Amino acid sequence: MKLSKSSARRVGLYFWREWVKPLFIAAAIVLPFKSAIADWNWVPSGSMKPTILEGDLVLVNKLAFDLKIPFTLRRIAAWSDPMRDDVVVFFSPHDGQRLVKRVVGVPGDRIELRNGILFRNGVAMTYEPVPVAPFKREIYEDAMPSINRERSNSASHLVLSLPNKAGIRDLPEMTVPEGSYFMMGDSRDNSFDSRFYGVVGREQIVGKAGRVVMSFDKNHSYQPRWGRTLAEFQR
Repeated sequence: MKLSKSSARRVGLYFWREWVKPLFIAAAIVLPFKSAIADWNWVPSGSMKPTILEGDLVLVNKLAFDLKIPFTLRRIAAWSDPMRDDVVVFFSPHDGQRLVKRVVGVPGDRIELRNGILFRNGVAMTYEPVPVAPFKREIYEDAMPSINRERSNSASHLVLSLPNKAGIRDLPEMTVPEGSYFMMGDSRDNSFDSRFYGVVGREQIVGKAGRVVMSFDKNHSYQPRWGRTLAEFQR
């Protein structure tokens, strides 16, 4: 049945009023909010184990360091900079992909690796072994993994070693340039990070991550990990 012009106009107005206009309004609010204030990031790989797991949805605080013009990397205002041991989201200088890594070195820091031991400004981090058993279900990359608590003067966090994987365990001392940051994954032998593509510019850093919103175990039929819902990163 063919609609009259008046009926077609009423249908069009109804469609605009009930569907298109609300979607436009919602997009006008949600998209700038996600771009400049807070967002979330699905984690597809295990490069940040045991802190972050594959299938985690992490909350990204985009106001942690600055305020940017929505949909750009241009800063309107800045009130702080990333600190050592912060977990941040940034655009990779290698291919522009959005990554989650830990800040290992800030501008001016001297970074070195010796047989997997991190040295910062000439001081070696200390490593305290912790039991692997609580994490064993999530570690499938190596049959003999080890987990240690890496400590500096200011903070500590867990790092994963995979002795049967070929990772970069030695790195000559280098100084992090001004306006740049040295990033590494907590799974030290399974992370594509600043050891490969170099330092990350301050302008490429999107925000700070510190909490898991929800998590699905992609290696076990995407079963929900209820214990990680709204959980802060383990330290």
